[in-house]
Amino acid sequence: MAEAEEKARVVVVGGGVAGSLLAKTMQGHADVVLLDPKDYLEIPWAELRSMVEPSFAERSLIYHKDYLSDATIVTSSAVNITEHAVLTADGHSLPYDYLIIATGHALASPASRAERIKEFQRDNGKIESSESVLIIGGGPTGVELAGEIVVDYPGKRVTLIHRGPRLLEFIGDKASKKCLDWLTSKKVDVLLQQSVELGSLSDTEKVYKTSGGETVTADCHFVCIGKPLSSSWLHDTILKESLDSKGRVMVEKDLRVKGFNNIFAIGDITDIPVSFSLPTCNSPSALFIMLLYSGWFFSLSQPPFIT
Repeated sequence: MAEAEEKARVVVVGGGVAGSLLAKTMQGHADVVLLDPKDYLEIPWAELRSMVEPSFAERSLIYHKDYLSDATIVTSSAVNITEHAVLTADGHSLPYDYLIIATGHALASPASRAERIKEFQRDNGKIESSESVLIIGGGPTGVELAGEIVVDYPGKRVTLIHRGPRLLEFIGDKASKKCLDWLTSKKVDVLLQQSVELGSLSDTEKVYKTSGGETVTADCHFVCIGKPLSSSWLHDTILKESLDSKGRVMVEKDLRVKGFNNIFAIGDITDIPVSFSLPTCNSPSALFIMLLYSGWFFSLSQPPFIT
């Protein structure tokens, strides 16, 4: 009887949408390890809905074990990378033939699904018990949260502060104004070109001073500003020269990290520009999965595209 062909060892670092989708796609074809500090996948575009409807999180938080039946799940964080292994925070070494970096943005999410559900319940409790809510940040998260609150709790007084000249600055002026008009029609008080000193915020504070000299009174607040990329851990690794000035991993068109044959990056962590109109990992993941299905990835022989 012929010996079974040895499968490639693939380590995926990061259990967000990009990393989880990739691990799910590869299981069975390769010896897959998913490394993630959480025991669950969170569907990010359901997060804000879960703040006003905590039961929604029961559907949007998925245990890794529920979709990775033929892969190894390691609940820890990566702290270093060598040419042959990923080193974890709890002292393990995960050998790889191929490595995929999919750590996305730095999020302070609890390690357990149960604790994440409790977070949504606490946030919902804050909203329900407050007559007025302050939202800091007029990007996609802040705008969506304001919309969720005024739709489910039309009696709440909501104030949204944004330091930019208009909401959702990554989209066109017309669409931005339409969003502003909708919020104001729901009695959201939108303060543009103003900010609040984040260092002065506390859970007990109810009076907020803006940079424009205005005073806002609110029973609770939510900070909805951009999160940094989760790439600081790469600064002292073999990938340190593969980061651009913004901390993004520089990749080739095939998503191979520049300077490496067997290390890839996908999702928000890469320097590939992606439209906010789609989930931010969608285009890189789709491209990479096409490469996976071409078959070369699961061979231990030298992959193509190398000149």
